[in-house]
Amino acid sequence: MEKVLLDTDVLMDFFFDRKPFARYSTKLINLCAERQIQGYTTPVIISNVYYLLRKVAKHNIIVEKIKQLLTIIDIVKMDKNVVLSALNSEFKDFEDALQNFSAIENGQIKIILTRNLKDFKKSELAILTPETYLKGKNNG
Repeated sequence: MEKVLLDTDVLMDFFFDRKPFARYSTKLINLCAERQIQGYTTPVIISNVYYLLRKVAKHNIIVEKIKQLLTIIDIVKMDKNVVLSALNSEFKDFEDALQNFSAIENGQIKIILTRNLKDFKKSELAILTPETYLKGKNNG
């Protein structure tokens, strides 16, 4: 099963139903739920999602939505090695570096799905938009 890291913008497109991107993020979440792909995210991304959702919803509702999401996708670990790799990298955005190196350290994730392609230019992983990824799988 293909393993992919879902970046913050992908999850936010899903939760906020941001058009036209929600269509693709919803398909990705559904593929994860159907166990056709294995989706991952990071603790930082979960924190970002919580923070952004908190601006429009109550704590207990957000917690339930995140718990539901975590029945479908997994979280990669972030440790000192990930942080040091991010700090020592040529990434201009530290947060994106953390996502990248947590995916690399996982060892099985080969693709990061994001709409923020430019900040992952230094990645050794495949960086694709959800739309491009799904079209490659004939699910676009």
